[in-house]
This record gives sequence, C-alpha cells and structure tokens, in this order.
Amino acid sequence: MVVMAVVSAVGLLVDDRVLVGAPIWAKPFKFAVSFVAYCLSLAWMLSLLPGRRRTGWWAGTVVAVASLVEMVIITGQVVRGKRSHFNNATPFDEALFNAMAVTVVILWAGTLVVAVLLLRARIADRASAWAVRSGILLALAGAAVGFLMTQPAPGQRRGVSKVVGAHSVGVPDGGPSMPLTGWSTTGGDLRIPHFVGMHALQLLPLLVMLLGLLAPRFARLADDRVRLRLVLLASGAYAAVFALLLWQALRGRPLTGPDGATLWAAGLILLAVALGTYGSLRTSPPPGATGPEAAPAPKDLVP
Repeated sequence: MVVMAVVSAVGLLVDDRVLVGAPIWAKPFKFAVSFVAYCLSLAWMLSLLPGRRRTGWWAGTVVAVASLVEMVIITGQVVRGKRSHFNNATPFDEALFNAMAVTVVILWAGTLVVAVLLLRARIADRASAWAVRSGILLALAGAAVGFLMTQPAPGQRRGVSKVVGAHSVGVPDGGPSMPLTGWSTTGGDLRIPHFVGMHALQLLPLLVMLLGLLAPRFARLADDRVRLRLVLLASGAYAAVFALLLWQALRGRPLTGPDGATLWAAGLILLAVALGTYGSLRTSPPPGATGPEAAPAPKDLVP
C-alpha cells in the first residue's frame, strides 16, 4: 500500500485525466493511504493478543489479501480510464465491482474476527483495552456505511442503469466538492461517516498514548481510573459524532451546511463532553492527596 500510495501520487502529477469530477488517481491514492493506516493499526492490535495468535494471524492475513485485491481492481480501472465503484456499464465492469463487493465483505468479516478476539482478550491496562475495543467496533460501523453506498440512488435500476449506487445523497456524484477530500458541498455524503468511523481505529489508541505522555505532568492522569473514564467518554463522544454525521448525510445535508437540528445535536455532544471531562477529572484525587480531597470516589463512579 505504501508503494501504491507513491505510484498514485506520481499519477496525480503526470496524469491530468478527470473522472466523476476528481483527478483519476485520487481514489487509489486515498485508498492506499487509508489502508496503510488501517493495516498498521490492526497489526499493532493483533500484537496485544496474549493468546489465539494463530487465529489473529489468519484474520489479519485475510484482511491484507482482501485489501490487495481491492487495490488491484481500483488501480486497474484507473489505467483503463473507468470508474471502479458502482460501475455497471459493461458485464466486465459489473463483474469487477461485484468482486470488490465480495472483498469488502471478506475484509469486514476478518476485522470482525479481530474485534471478537480483542473483546475477549485480557489486556492489563484498562484504558488501552477499551480504546482498542471501542476503536475497532467503531471502525466496523464505519466500514459498514459502505454497504449503504451500494444501494440504488433515485432514478437508478439494477440491470438497467450503467451506474448503481452513489457516495452522495440528494445530489449526483461528481458535483461541487471540498478540496482534497472530494466530499460533496451541496448534498449529503456517506464517505464522511465512513471515514470518521474507520479512523477511530487510530484516534482512540492515540488518545491513550497522549494521556500516558501527559501523566507525568498532570497528577490526575497518573490515576488509571481517570484515564479509563476519559477513554470511555471519548469513545462515547466519538460514537455520537459518527451517528450525527451519518444522520446528517442520510438527510442530504452537506458537512459545510449543517441545519439547525445538526447544530443542536452537535452542541449537546459538546456539552456532554465538557461535563463528562469535568466529572472524570473531579471524581478521583491526585495521588498522594490528603484530607477531604483524598476520600475515595463513590462506588458507582469506579468502573
């Protein structure tokens, strides 16, 4: 995937073809970079498994092979000057897209096996354990958004239309979009919750690492109960943001033009995060504290 990211970057520089409103090499570049982050994160998570290493190895290998097949098809279609996703223009194009659909299901199933192993594993640090578990479950939810994209958009019919499925909701693919990401600025875009959900796999474990780095400077973060509460809060907030972005996209609203309902929901999430952060830091005294501050936290606040 690193090699494909470099090849695609060169393609962006030397090939000026445009497909569905975007540079033709943009899709393989974004997929390659995403797979690099996804597979590195998954490999690190597999290293945390104290047992069932063989099962984890096979699940990881399945994910790697499925990712490779996906990239081969995407890149092959770019070389041909054809779109890879939702393409039913010819029997060959349709067969390639169907093959991609199968590899996505296999990739999702392989990741699910890893998720089950992680949910059952005994990981010493509880904050790390729940960051990994929450991250992979949210990644599975984000990946599942891809299945919504394959449903026929208004005016499309299976077996008749040359294109069946879409990234955008309420507007055709290929319209005005955000720079770099290519996300629609005139309608909903399912790629947004898809992206956010899948990258929980990296962001939540990174939060644990950040808390660990800050612990020597901030006494409260040295308490593993505080770090656990903050990770659980972050996981819940991340899930809420993912759900909000999915809801916004399904209603045909662009990320750049949220309506009142979206803003109200976002405000409630921010308020919950602020109150939750205050409560998480407030409920445990810093190590070594004496007096009333050192009283143990109420039992219902201790996970």
